[in-house]
Order: sequence, then structure tokens, then C-alpha cells
Amino acid sequence: QVQLVESGGGLVQAGGSLRLSCAASGRILNMYAMGWFRQAPGKEREFVATISRSGGSQRYADSAEGRFTISRDNAQNTVYLRMNSLKPEDTAVYYCAAGFTFSLEATMTSERSYDSWGQGTQVTVSS
Repeated sequence: QVQLVESGGGLVQAGGSLRLSCAASGRILNMYAMGWFRQAPGKEREFVATISRSGGSQRYADSAEGRFTISRDNAQNTVYLRMNSLKPEDTAVYYCAAGFTFSLEATMTSERSYDSWGQGTQVTVSS
């Protein structure tokens, strides 16, 4: 398994931006597809974005499309989620996840595809 630590969450006004980071250790990150999920109070955890091992393929939830960008730096063992035009409904705990795969271009939208999870970072968007 790979150990993941998220950072970069915080309180931001609606319309603002944040960049979340996910630092990995214990394994070589470039063997893993990566994903971001979030869980709002009283709701189930949901998919936000995923990126392939190569970084060449990304997929987004409809709610994130056009506002969020997932990226990765395999040399730094870090994955990012840039969030722009934030809305109050984006308020949630954001989790980073890693899923081992032999495919360079596979992306994963299902929680069941992921092997390792971070502890989460809180994002709060005020109106």
C-alpha cells in the first residue's frame, strides 16, 4: 500500500480557489492511478476526479467539470486538485486515493478500485 497525506484545505469564499495536494510515500506513485473523492456532512462519499498513471487521461464528476483540474507530478510523488469558482456545495472533506494498475492510461471513478486512502482535508466554502 501507499501512504497518502492530503493538505491545502481551508475556508474560502464562494468564487474563490484552492489547491489541494496529496503527498505519497511507501510506494512509487507512478504505478497508481489517482483519484479525489469528497464527503459532505450527511452524504455519501462521491467521486470528484481521477488521473491515470501517465497523467495523460483525466475524468471528472459533472459537478467538477470545467472548474476543477487534477494533475500529478510523479517525480515529486504528489497529486494535486486545483479548484476554481468554488461554491458552497463544494464544502466537504476531500480524500485522495491510489489504485494500483498495470495500465498507463486507466482512470478509476469507483471507490472500489482504490487500494489506499488519505485521512482527508476539510474544504469549507462560505456564501
